[in-house]
Amino acid sequence: MTDSGLTRDAFLGGRVHVWQPAAGYRAGIDPVFLAAACPARSGDHVLELGCGVGVASLCLAARVPGLTLTGVERQADYAALARRNAREAASPLRIVEADIACLPAELRQLAFDQVIANPPYFRAGAGTAAHDAGREASLREDTALRVWAEVARARLKPRGWLTLIQQVERLPDVLAVLDGFGSISVRPLQSREGRAAGRVVLRARKGGRAAFRLLAPVVLHEGAAHLEDGESYAPGVQAVLRDGAELPWPDGR
Repeated sequence: MTDSGLTRDAFLGGRVHVWQPAAGYRAGIDPVFLAAACPARSGDHVLELGCGVGVASLCLAARVPGLTLTGVERQADYAALARRNAREAASPLRIVEADIACLPAELRQLAFDQVIANPPYFRAGAGTAAHDAGREASLREDTALRVWAEVARARLKPRGWLTLIQQVERLPDVLAVLDGFGSISVRPLQSREGRAAGRVVLRARKGGRAAFRLLAPVVLHEGAAHLEDGESYAPGVQAVLRDGAELPWPDGR
């Protein structure tokens, strides 16, 4: 993929820059929220499943120093861009080009403190396929959610954390496949007060025993409607998206 087919975009107020396709799957705020919700601490080993061009891992690295980061991406073009983005950011992010359902032996021998993931939102066969193959592969499920959960559990250390972001409609599907996880908590993301949530961010702990918790939603925008040009993000959301702040999580780590 030549640079003429790419854009270089800023995240976290310019703390992170990434190359990504001008047409195809383009990272927005979802991987930023995924990174902000991960309870990683300096010294942790973090695995991102389906890392795309590396936005979530690079945003996490910008917030938490001293991490050892590994990203897995099956699409060759996106994996190459993730490597480039990591290299230009002087980030410790290592990219493995592989299908998460068939990880290389070297990766299957490793254990991680944290696993993060932004699985495809749409079920196989649902809706109209995207014209761009990369966008279609990123947004429509090919590998079942159960496989994502099983791979995450297998790669996590005991008491390690899985953090993922998904559509609200898929939350029952996610909860149904979290065998071996507990201490599950969910934060809905809703665009404005009074509107239904569109996304959820979820944390689950391998071997956790705490009861399930549905936490207060994160309201992205101020006001009941968008009335003028420009951003209307709530102050706490601004801190996440522009300053690289951690997403507050009421039950802590």
